[in-house]
Amino acid sequence: MARPLRLLVLLVAVAAAASSVVPARAALGGDGGPGLLVGGWRAISDVSDPHIQELGGWALGQAKQQRLCGQGLTFRRVVSGQQQVVAGMNYRLYVDAADARGRSTPYEALVFEQLWTNTRELTSFKLAPRGH
Repeated sequence: MARPLRLLVLLVAVAAAASSVVPARAALGGDGGPGLLVGGWRAISDVSDPHIQELGGWALGQAKQQRLCGQGLTFRRVVSGQQQVVAGMNYRLYVDAADARGRSTPYEALVFEQLWTNTRELTSFKLAPRGH
């Protein structure tokens, strides 16, 4: 008789613990709210945000240092982008840069940023298809 009672108590405890856990999707707005889905890419709603624009300029500067692009490029603006919540934030930014002749050239920059450790890394910088 004591064994079924212990099993019942254990099952109730497990059920109570499971019901108190908030799924990451709901906690971060995955239910259609304004938050971010952990691991999923989501459009950046305001690419004119100064932080996003600064990230784009920084990415181009890093790409020049790493010789991933021509030295004659100048940053114009971030035209669109996406972000992904990880252990920090990944950004996929579509950067409009001007070449030495002033012609617009689109690039895709992938940047990882972790604010609490003051980490910022350029993961990738490459020509992007026109239209971003």
